[in-house]
Amino acid sequence: MSPTVSPRLFSQNEVARHCTKDSCWVLVGTRVYDVTAFLRMHPGGETLILRRSGRNVSAALDGPPHRHSRNARRWLEQYYIGEVDGADERAELQTLRQRGNRQDPTDTEEEDSAISKCSKVDDETDLVDWRKPLAWQVGYLGDKYDAWVHQPVDRPIRLFQSDFFEANTKTPWYMVPAVWMPLVVYLSWHCYSVLAQGSTRLFITSDYSIMVHKYCFPLIFMLGVFMWSFLEYCIHRFLFHMRPPAHNYYLIMLHFLLHGQHHKSPFDGSRLVFPPGVASIVIGAFYLVLRQLLSEGLGTSLFVGGLCGYVIYDMIHYYLHYGSPRKGSYLYGLKAYHVKHHFEHQRAGNATDVQSEEELGVQTTGPFSDLGSPPPCGTTLSGQSFPTRAFKGSCSLLSSCT
Repeated sequence: MSPTVSPRLFSQNEVARHCTKDSCWVLVGTRVYDVTAFLRMHPGGETLILRRSGRNVSAALDGPPHRHSRNARRWLEQYYIGEVDGADERAELQTLRQRGNRQDPTDTEEEDSAISKCSKVDDETDLVDWRKPLAWQVGYLGDKYDAWVHQPVDRPIRLFQSDFFEANTKTPWYMVPAVWMPLVVYLSWHCYSVLAQGSTRLFITSDYSIMVHKYCFPLIFMLGVFMWSFLEYCIHRFLFHMRPPAHNYYLIMLHFLLHGQHHKSPFDGSRLVFPPGVASIVIGAFYLVLRQLLSEGLGTSLFVGGLCGYVIYDMIHYYLHYGSPRKGSYLYGLKAYHVKHHFEHQRAGNATDVQSEEELGVQTTGPFSDLGSPPPCGTTLSGQSFPTRAFKGSCSLLSSCT
């Protein structure tokens, strides 16, 4: 909101009425936020926010035990809609009584959250012009690019002026399995048939080889799946999270197109999976490499396992951004861990690979993570603390999403 415009004022009673999935408001100090659009993105599930709707969440945000990151606070600032009228405290008390609240509100003043010091994207003052495609702008940011790209926003990004090129950067999630799974099924049958002929051999040396039996296909397939998991981790950690040279316009632009745009707008649902058209080039290259190094039956079996691993990976990645896993489940922890990667530890590489990242010293509690079991709608949160959770898992395909 521009500083020259007076903020809109809301009564406590008006704010308290917005506690539904269709309209969810929260307070931070005296600042009012409409977080309706954020409900489905919340890593702890929408219920955690809904139970706090219409009330002040400063204590939960500021901790203890977990103080939310600066990026998480900046993200919340995008939903700022106005201020609460401090002269209307009686209306708030009346609303609480009507909801059956038996607790006596004791808070007289709420300490201003650090959120009030953050600012949402201003189209007039931001480093880029959001009204124009970003691909050709980011290279000019120079040494400011790294800090800018790691300040996530909740808004769609346009990369190219051309509608054709822009359309090829966007993909609905279901296109990935629709395009690649038929190929996985066909190649799996083909590989099994080739191995069944009994002519596929693995050469240990130029003079010694062993026959690869058809019943080895499931093992080779799974080896390909885990090969993809390791390969993706290396690409994400050592390529996608390299800091491009500040003086190189084209490397900055390339970094933004490959991965930076995902960190800038992590909830842009049209760019959470890899477009099949572009992916086919990379996938084709890996196929050719494996076929040059290994025999048809062995190389293709590894390839199809890796391809299946990629499809599963892309689907899990999408789910971690937009799904609502059951509290306490492995995916629930993975989702919180992945959000940690986007908001706090962007440089930690593939920060959903729990085991590998723990070895690097990355903590596993994330912004907007599980704040504990909150009271029913209408109960004040002042003075309460909500424990975060730490999640541990094994290094596997399920923990290899960017």
